[in-house]
Amino acid sequence: MTGSTLRQASNVEAGDHLSYMKLALSLATKSPPKPTNYRVGAVVVDIATNEILTTGYTLELPGNTHAEQCCFEKLAEQNGITTSRLSEVLPDEIALYTTIEPCSQRLSGNLPCVDRILAIGNKIKTVYVGVYEPEKFVSDNSSKQKLKDASIEFVHVAGLEKDILEVATAGHEKPS
Repeated sequence: MTGSTLRQASNVEAGDHLSYMKLALSLATKSPPKPTNYRVGAVVVDIATNEILTTGYTLELPGNTHAEQCCFEKLAEQNGITTSRLSEVLPDEIALYTTIEPCSQRLSGNLPCVDRILAIGNKIKTVYVGVYEPEKFVSDNSSKQKLKDASIEFVHVAGLEKDILEVATAGHEKPS
């Protein structure tokens, strides 16, 4: 994380979901606008200590990377392991904040973000989302149900929907 992101995070009180979502939204603005993806920001928090473990945003890392994917890849790198071993090193109770509902299908053929979350096992207890995934690229996102089926709480954090969608769709052709 950058120094400015750490400074922002130090002001967030435990359980202040709106502030964590605002931090995720600020990260989304770092993603380059493109017509073929949403600009998404994500924050991974240790619930017990209220420590931000990592942050990410769409296309932060090389390849067609999503925000959640960037978070998990950075956590794996920090710990010198592959993402498949993250459950071995992460704290027992993690929250994931993401501006848009994790994808359940990737048109690029990459592993969907919901499957990346599920692969971490029972460490992620709650996924907080700012908006449900719009149906522009993929319809019928099944992430919410998959998470609930795995006993992972899915919580919509209301209040930033307009801002999130404005940032997410920058670079998209707007209807006239």
